[in-house]
Amino acid sequence: MSLETEMLDLYIQAEKDVLAGKNITFRGETMGLEDLDKIRAGRMEWERKVTQSTQRKPFSLSSFN
Repeated sequence: MSLETEMLDLYIQAEKDVLAGKNITFRGETMGLEDLDKIRAGRMEWERKVTQSTQRKPFSLSSFN
């Protein structure tokens, strides 16, 4: 599992916990429902990073005819 995927999983779990009414300590900061926007912004950033790391890299074909 890549760092990007692990971080995304942590943000998803943090979002679930906060939505369930729990206060969490995440990255050294205690967060609650009032911090949901921060957590969602972090999740979206890591989703973007996961998408970028898993996309196929474009390649070119050469013809030697």
